[in-house]
Amino acid sequence: MSIIFDSMNKKGHEEVVFCHEKDTDLKAIIAIHNTTIGPALGGCRMWNYPTEEEALTDVLRLSRGMSYKAAIAGLNLGGGKAVIIGNAKTDKTETLFRSFGRFVEGLSGRYITAEDVGTSVKDMEWVRMETKYVTGISRALGGSGDPSPITALGVFSGIKATVKKQLGKDSLVGLKVGVQGVGHVGYYLCKNLAEDGAQLFVTDIDSDALKRVVDEFSADVIGVDDIYEADVDIYAPCALGATLNDYTIPKLKCAIVAGAANNQLEDEIRHAEMLKDRGILYAPDYAINAGGLINVANEIEGYNRERAFSQAEGIYDLLMTIYAQADKEGVTTHQAASKVAEKRMKDVGLLKNVYLPKKNVMGKRDSSI
Repeated sequence: MSIIFDSMNKKGHEEVVFCHEKDTDLKAIIAIHNTTIGPALGGCRMWNYPTEEEALTDVLRLSRGMSYKAAIAGLNLGGGKAVIIGNAKTDKTETLFRSFGRFVEGLSGRYITAEDVGTSVKDMEWVRMETKYVTGISRALGGSGDPSPITALGVFSGIKATVKKQLGKDSLVGLKVGVQGVGHVGYYLCKNLAEDGAQLFVTDIDSDALKRVVDEFSADVIGVDDIYEADVDIYAPCALGATLNDYTIPKLKCAIVAGAANNQLEDEIRHAEMLKDRGILYAPDYAINAGGLINVANEIEGYNRERAFSQAEGIYDLLMTIYAQADKEGVTTHQAASKVAEKRMKDVGLLKNVYLPKKNVMGKRDSSI
Protein backbone atom coordinates (compact mmCIF):
# COMPACT_ATOMS: atom_id res chain seq x y z
CA MET A 1 0.00 0.00 0.00
CA SER A 2 2.88 2.41 0.69
CA ILE A 3 3.85 2.26 -3.00
CA ILE A 4 0.38 3.43 -4.02
CA PHE A 5 0.29 6.27 -1.52
CA ASP A 6 3.82 7.31 -2.46
CA SER A 7 2.78 7.44 -6.12
CA MET A 8 -0.26 9.55 -5.25
CA ASN A 9 1.76 11.88 -3.05
CA LYS A 10 4.42 12.55 -5.68
CA LYS A 11 1.93 14.06 -8.12
CA GLY A 12 -0.60 15.41 -5.63
CA HIS A 13 -3.52 13.05 -6.27
CA GLU A 14 -6.59 13.28 -4.06
CA GLU A 15 -8.18 9.87 -4.57
CA VAL A 16 -7.68 6.54 -6.35
CA VAL A 17 -10.54 4.04 -6.60
CA PHE A 18 -9.95 0.40 -7.53
CA CYS A 19 -13.07 -1.06 -9.11
CA HIS A 20 -13.74 -4.79 -9.33
CA GLU A 21 -16.89 -6.77 -9.97
CA LYS A 22 -16.57 -10.52 -10.30
CA ASP A 23 -19.74 -11.15 -12.33
CA THR A 24 -18.76 -8.77 -15.14
CA ASP A 25 -15.00 -9.30 -14.76
CA LEU A 26 -14.56 -5.55 -14.39
CA LYS A 27 -11.09 -4.42 -13.37
CA ALA A 28 -10.81 -0.65 -13.45
CA ILE A 29 -9.01 2.21 -11.73
CA ILE A 30 -10.36 5.74 -11.32
CA ALA A 31 -7.84 8.44 -10.38
CA ILE A 32 -8.90 11.90 -9.20
CA HIS A 33 -5.99 14.29 -9.27
CA ASN A 34 -7.28 17.74 -8.35
CA THR A 35 -10.75 19.20 -7.80
CA THR A 36 -9.73 22.72 -6.79
CA ILE A 37 -11.32 24.33 -9.83
CA GLY A 38 -14.22 21.91 -10.20
CA PRO A 39 -15.23 18.25 -10.46
CA ALA A 40 -12.71 15.96 -12.13
CA LEU A 41 -13.51 15.29 -15.77
CA GLY A 42 -11.55 12.81 -17.86
CA GLY A 43 -12.07 9.93 -20.23
CA CYS A 44 -12.22 6.21 -19.56
CA ARG A 45 -9.50 4.33 -21.42
CA MET A 46 -9.78 0.60 -22.15
CA TRP A 47 -6.42 -1.05 -22.70
CA ASN A 48 -4.96 -4.50 -22.28
CA TYR A 49 -2.21 -3.48 -19.85
CA PRO A 50 0.47 -6.14 -19.32
CA THR A 51 0.36 -5.54 -15.56
CA GLU A 52 -1.89 -3.80 -13.04
CA GLU A 53 1.08 -1.66 -12.00
CA GLU A 54 1.32 -0.28 -15.54
CA ALA A 55 -2.40 0.49 -15.50
CA LEU A 56 -1.99 2.41 -12.24
CA THR A 57 1.00 4.35 -13.56
CA ASP A 58 -0.94 5.29 -16.68
CA VAL A 59 -4.08 6.45 -14.90
CA LEU A 60 -2.07 8.55 -12.44
CA ARG A 61 -0.16 10.27 -15.25
CA LEU A 62 -3.26 10.80 -17.36
CA SER A 63 -5.39 12.20 -14.51
CA ARG A 64 -2.70 14.71 -13.55
CA GLY A 65 -2.51 15.81 -17.17
CA MET A 66 -6.25 16.43 -17.16
CA SER A 67 -5.96 18.84 -14.22
CA TYR A 68 -3.42 20.89 -16.13
CA LYS A 69 -5.41 20.63 -19.36
CA ALA A 70 -8.62 21.92 -17.75
CA ALA A 71 -6.80 24.70 -15.92
CA ILE A 72 -4.86 25.96 -18.93
CA ALA A 73 -7.97 25.83 -21.13
CA GLY A 74 -9.84 28.06 -18.68
CA LEU A 75 -12.44 25.43 -17.80
CA ASN A 76 -14.07 25.17 -14.37
CA LEU A 77 -13.09 21.54 -14.03
CA GLY A 78 -10.52 19.40 -12.28
CA GLY A 79 -8.59 16.43 -13.53
CA GLY A 80 -9.45 12.76 -13.41
CA LYS A 81 -9.13 9.66 -15.54
CA ALA A 82 -10.19 6.03 -15.56
CA VAL A 83 -8.75 2.89 -17.09
CA ILE A 84 -10.48 -0.42 -17.67
CA ILE A 85 -8.07 -3.33 -17.99
CA GLY A 86 -9.10 -5.43 -20.95
CA ASN A 87 -9.04 -5.91 -24.70
CA ALA A 88 -11.20 -3.23 -26.33
CA LYS A 89 -11.83 -5.41 -29.36
CA THR A 90 -12.94 -8.57 -27.57
CA ASP A 91 -13.92 -7.82 -23.96
CA LYS A 92 -16.58 -5.13 -24.27
CA THR A 93 -20.09 -5.86 -22.97
CA GLU A 94 -23.02 -3.77 -21.83
CA THR A 95 -22.80 -5.26 -18.35
CA LEU A 96 -19.10 -4.37 -18.09
CA PHE A 97 -19.69 -0.69 -18.80
CA ARG A 98 -22.83 -0.54 -16.68
CA SER A 99 -20.81 -1.99 -13.83
CA PHE A 100 -18.19 0.72 -14.35
CA GLY A 101 -21.01 3.28 -14.41
CA ARG A 102 -22.12 2.21 -10.94
CA PHE A 103 -18.66 2.92 -9.57
CA VAL A 104 -18.72 6.36 -11.22
CA GLU A 105 -22.14 7.00 -9.68
CA GLY A 106 -20.73 6.07 -6.28
CA LEU A 107 -18.36 9.04 -6.47
CA SER A 108 -21.37 11.39 -6.44
CA GLY A 109 -20.08 13.76 -9.11
CA ARG A 110 -16.47 14.10 -7.97
CA TYR A 111 -15.52 12.34 -11.22
CA ILE A 112 -17.24 12.72 -14.60
CA THR A 113 -16.26 10.19 -17.24
CA ALA A 114 -16.12 10.29 -21.04
CA GLU A 115 -14.77 8.25 -23.94
CA ASP A 116 -11.05 7.81 -24.53
CA VAL A 117 -8.68 5.39 -26.23
CA GLY A 118 -10.47 2.06 -26.63
CA THR A 119 -13.93 3.35 -25.72
CA SER A 120 -16.70 4.88 -27.80
CA VAL A 121 -19.90 6.91 -27.72
CA LYS A 122 -21.85 3.64 -27.50
CA ASP A 123 -19.84 2.56 -24.45
CA MET A 124 -20.59 5.88 -22.73
CA GLU A 125 -24.29 5.39 -23.41
CA TRP A 126 -24.09 2.09 -21.53
CA VAL A 127 -22.35 3.93 -18.67
CA ARG A 128 -25.14 6.53 -18.77
CA MET A 129 -27.66 3.82 -17.91
CA GLU A 130 -26.17 3.80 -14.40
CA THR A 131 -25.00 7.38 -13.84
CA LYS A 132 -25.59 10.93 -15.02
CA TYR A 133 -21.91 11.73 -14.52
CA VAL A 134 -20.87 10.96 -18.08
CA THR A 135 -20.19 13.04 -21.19
CA GLY A 136 -19.37 12.21 -24.79
CA ILE A 137 -22.75 10.62 -25.47
CA SER A 138 -24.51 10.80 -28.82
CA ARG A 139 -26.01 14.03 -30.12
CA ALA A 140 -29.37 12.26 -30.33
CA LEU A 141 -29.32 12.01 -26.52
CA GLY A 142 -28.33 15.63 -26.08
CA GLY A 143 -24.58 15.07 -26.00
CA SER A 144 -21.77 16.14 -28.30
CA GLY A 145 -21.06 12.81 -29.96
CA ASP A 146 -17.56 11.87 -31.06
CA PRO A 147 -15.11 14.50 -29.71
CA SER A 148 -12.40 13.49 -32.19
CA PRO A 149 -13.12 16.18 -34.84
CA ILE A 150 -12.88 19.00 -32.29
CA THR A 151 -9.81 17.50 -30.62
CA ALA A 152 -8.18 17.35 -34.04
CA LEU A 153 -9.21 20.93 -34.83
CA GLY A 154 -7.57 22.12 -31.63
CA VAL A 155 -4.37 20.22 -32.46
CA PHE A 156 -4.41 21.60 -35.99
CA SER A 157 -4.82 25.15 -34.65
CA GLY A 158 -1.92 24.49 -32.28
CA ILE A 159 0.25 23.21 -35.12
CA LYS A 160 -0.50 26.37 -37.08
CA ALA A 161 0.60 28.48 -34.10
CA THR A 162 3.76 26.44 -33.64
CA VAL A 163 4.63 26.69 -37.34
CA LYS A 164 4.13 30.46 -37.15
CA LYS A 165 6.41 30.70 -34.13
CA GLN A 166 9.13 28.31 -35.29
CA LEU A 167 9.10 28.69 -39.07
CA GLY A 168 7.43 32.04 -39.60
CA LYS A 169 4.80 30.53 -41.90
CA ASP A 170 1.03 31.10 -41.93
CA SER A 171 0.38 28.03 -44.08
CA LEU A 172 1.36 24.37 -44.01
CA VAL A 173 1.67 24.16 -47.79
CA GLY A 174 4.66 21.99 -48.66
CA LEU A 175 5.51 21.12 -45.05
CA LYS A 176 6.11 17.46 -44.22
CA VAL A 177 4.23 16.10 -41.22
CA GLY A 178 4.84 12.70 -39.65
CA VAL A 179 1.67 11.54 -37.93
CA GLN A 180 2.07 8.68 -35.47
CA GLY A 181 -1.34 7.07 -34.94
CA VAL A 182 -4.17 7.68 -37.39
CA GLY A 183 -7.15 6.44 -35.39
CA HIS A 184 -10.05 8.73 -34.53
CA VAL A 185 -8.19 11.96 -33.73
CA GLY A 186 -5.26 11.16 -36.01
CA TYR A 187 -7.59 10.64 -38.96
CA TYR A 188 -9.30 14.02 -38.55
CA LEU A 189 -5.95 15.71 -37.98
CA CYS A 190 -4.68 14.22 -41.25
CA LYS A 191 -7.78 15.59 -42.95
CA ASN A 192 -7.12 19.10 -41.64
CA LEU A 193 -3.43 18.93 -42.50
CA ALA A 194 -4.05 17.66 -46.04
CA GLU A 195 -6.63 20.36 -46.71
CA ASP A 196 -4.05 22.97 -45.69
CA GLY A 197 -1.49 21.58 -48.12
CA ALA A 198 0.76 19.50 -45.88
CA GLN A 199 2.47 16.34 -47.11
CA LEU A 200 1.64 13.41 -44.83
CA PHE A 201 3.84 10.56 -43.63
CA VAL A 202 1.87 8.21 -41.42
CA THR A 203 2.36 5.16 -39.24
CA ASP A 204 0.05 2.95 -37.18
CA ILE A 205 -0.23 -0.67 -36.08
CA ASP A 206 -3.75 -0.76 -37.57
CA SER A 207 -3.49 -1.49 -41.29
CA ASP A 208 -7.12 -0.52 -41.95
CA ALA A 209 -6.60 2.91 -40.39
CA LEU A 210 -3.50 3.41 -42.52
CA LYS A 211 -5.29 2.41 -45.71
CA ARG A 212 -8.01 4.95 -45.02
CA VAL A 213 -5.65 7.94 -44.79
CA VAL A 214 -3.59 6.73 -47.73
CA ASP A 215 -6.69 6.41 -49.91
CA GLU A 216 -8.30 9.68 -48.81
CA PHE A 217 -5.30 11.99 -48.29
CA SER A 218 -2.53 10.45 -50.43
CA ALA A 219 -0.40 9.88 -47.35
CA ASP A 220 2.86 7.93 -47.47
CA VAL A 221 3.23 5.04 -45.02
CA ILE A 222 6.43 4.63 -43.02
CA GLY A 223 7.49 2.03 -40.46
CA VAL A 224 6.43 2.25 -36.83
CA ASP A 225 10.01 2.79 -35.65
CA ASP A 226 11.01 4.89 -38.67
CA ILE A 227 8.77 7.82 -37.70
CA TYR A 228 11.40 9.24 -35.34
CA GLU A 229 14.12 9.45 -37.99
CA ALA A 230 11.79 10.59 -40.76
CA ASP A 231 12.84 13.66 -42.72
CA VAL A 232 9.83 15.77 -41.69
CA ASP A 233 9.25 19.30 -40.47
CA ILE A 234 6.70 18.28 -37.83
CA TYR A 235 6.41 15.14 -35.73
CA ALA A 236 2.80 14.70 -34.56
CA PRO A 237 2.44 11.93 -31.94
CA CYS A 238 -1.23 10.92 -31.84
CA ALA A 239 -1.10 7.47 -30.22
CA LEU A 240 0.01 6.48 -26.71
CA GLY A 241 2.36 8.52 -24.54
CA ALA A 242 6.06 8.55 -23.60
CA THR A 243 7.25 8.50 -27.22
CA LEU A 244 9.66 11.35 -26.47
CA ASN A 245 12.46 9.77 -24.50
CA ASP A 246 16.21 9.17 -24.30
CA TYR A 247 16.04 6.78 -27.26
CA THR A 248 13.85 8.76 -29.66
CA ILE A 249 14.74 12.42 -29.11
CA PRO A 250 18.31 12.12 -30.47
CA LYS A 251 16.86 10.61 -33.66
CA LEU A 252 14.44 13.43 -34.44
CA LYS A 253 15.08 15.49 -37.58
CA CYS A 254 11.99 17.69 -37.20
CA ALA A 255 11.79 21.33 -36.12
CA ILE A 256 8.49 20.91 -34.30
CA VAL A 257 6.79 18.34 -32.06
CA ALA A 258 3.04 18.93 -31.92
CA GLY A 259 0.45 16.17 -31.63
CA ALA A 260 -2.65 14.85 -29.92
CA ALA A 261 -1.16 12.19 -27.63
CA ASN A 262 -1.22 12.59 -23.86
CA ASN A 263 1.96 12.42 -21.74
CA GLN A 264 4.29 12.63 -24.72
CA LEU A 265 7.36 13.29 -22.56
CA GLU A 266 8.56 10.21 -20.69
CA ASP A 267 10.29 12.55 -18.22
CA GLU A 268 8.56 15.93 -18.23
CA ILE A 269 11.53 18.02 -17.11
CA ARG A 270 14.53 16.30 -18.66
CA HIS A 271 13.02 15.49 -22.03
CA ALA A 272 11.55 18.97 -22.43
CA GLU A 273 15.06 20.29 -21.86
CA MET A 274 16.48 17.86 -24.42
CA LEU A 275 14.05 19.10 -27.06
CA LYS A 276 14.85 22.73 -26.22
CA ASP A 277 18.59 22.06 -26.42
CA ARG A 278 18.12 20.56 -29.87
CA GLY A 279 16.18 23.60 -31.06
CA ILE A 280 12.94 21.64 -31.47
CA LEU A 281 9.82 23.58 -30.49
CA TYR A 282 7.53 21.41 -28.39
CA ALA A 283 3.81 22.14 -28.13
CA PRO A 284 2.88 21.04 -24.57
CA ASP A 285 0.52 18.10 -25.00
CA TYR A 286 -2.14 19.07 -22.49
CA ALA A 287 -2.42 22.52 -24.07
CA ILE A 288 -2.56 21.54 -27.73
CA ASN A 289 -4.90 18.56 -27.24
CA ALA A 290 -7.42 20.32 -24.98
CA GLY A 291 -10.06 20.44 -27.73
CA GLY A 292 -11.62 17.13 -26.71
CA LEU A 293 -11.99 18.26 -23.10
CA ILE A 294 -13.39 21.60 -24.27
CA ASN A 295 -15.94 19.70 -26.34
CA VAL A 296 -17.26 17.43 -23.59
CA ALA A 297 -17.10 20.26 -21.03
CA ASN A 298 -19.61 22.09 -23.18
CA GLU A 299 -22.08 19.23 -22.62
CA ILE A 300 -22.22 20.08 -18.93
CA GLU A 301 -23.32 23.64 -19.69
CA GLY A 302 -25.64 22.71 -22.57
CA TYR A 303 -23.93 21.71 -25.77
CA ASN A 304 -23.31 24.33 -28.43
CA ARG A 305 -21.21 22.94 -31.29
CA GLU A 306 -20.26 26.35 -32.73
CA ARG A 307 -19.06 27.54 -29.34
CA ALA A 308 -17.01 24.37 -28.83
CA PHE A 309 -15.34 24.74 -32.24
CA SER A 310 -14.56 28.40 -31.55
CA GLN A 311 -13.00 27.56 -28.18
CA ALA A 312 -10.89 24.80 -29.76
CA GLU A 313 -9.58 27.22 -32.36
CA GLY A 314 -8.51 29.43 -29.44
CA ILE A 315 -5.70 26.94 -28.76
CA TYR A 316 -3.73 28.93 -31.37
CA ASP A 317 -3.65 31.98 -29.09
CA LEU A 318 -3.07 29.86 -26.00
CA LEU A 319 0.10 28.36 -27.46
CA MET A 320 1.34 31.74 -28.64
CA THR A 321 0.99 32.95 -25.05
CA ILE A 322 2.92 29.94 -23.75
CA TYR A 323 5.71 30.42 -26.30
CA ALA A 324 6.02 34.11 -25.42
CA GLN A 325 6.28 33.28 -21.72
CA ALA A 326 8.87 30.58 -22.37
CA ASP A 327 10.99 33.06 -24.35
CA LYS A 328 10.62 35.77 -21.73
CA GLU A 329 11.63 33.51 -18.83
CA GLY A 330 14.15 31.37 -20.71
CA VAL A 331 12.38 28.14 -19.75
CA THR A 332 11.02 25.19 -21.70
CA THR A 333 7.56 25.41 -23.20
CA HIS A 334 6.50 22.63 -20.83
CA GLN A 335 7.59 24.69 -17.83
CA ALA A 336 5.83 27.78 -19.18
CA ALA A 337 2.59 25.86 -19.70
CA SER A 338 2.80 24.35 -16.23
CA LYS A 339 3.19 27.78 -14.68
CA VAL A 340 0.08 29.05 -16.46
CA ALA A 341 -1.98 26.05 -15.32
CA GLU A 342 -0.65 26.00 -11.75
CA LYS A 343 -1.27 29.73 -11.32
CA ARG A 344 -4.93 29.29 -12.22
CA MET A 345 -5.33 26.33 -9.83
CA LYS A 346 -3.67 28.32 -7.08
CA ASP A 347 -5.68 31.49 -7.75
CA VAL A 348 -9.01 29.65 -7.79
CA GLY A 349 -8.03 27.79 -4.64
CA LEU A 350 -7.31 31.08 -2.88
CA LEU A 351 -10.66 32.47 -4.01
CA LYS A 352 -12.45 29.45 -2.57
CA ASN A 353 -10.65 29.86 0.73
CA VAL A 354 -11.66 33.51 0.89
CA TYR A 355 -15.28 33.27 -0.25
CA LEU A 356 -16.44 29.84 0.86
CA PRO A 357 -16.99 28.88 4.51
CA LYS A 358 -14.81 25.98 5.56
CA LYS A 359 -16.08 22.48 6.24
CA ASN A 360 -16.21 21.19 9.79
CA VAL A 361 -15.30 17.63 10.67
CA MET A 362 -18.78 16.40 9.75
CA GLY A 363 -18.37 17.69 6.21
CA LYS A 364 -20.96 20.46 6.62
CA ARG A 365 -20.34 24.12 5.89
CA ASP A 366 -19.56 26.02 9.06
CA SER A 367 -20.02 29.77 8.69
CA SER A 368 -18.46 30.43 12.10
CA ILE A 369 -15.00 29.32 11.00
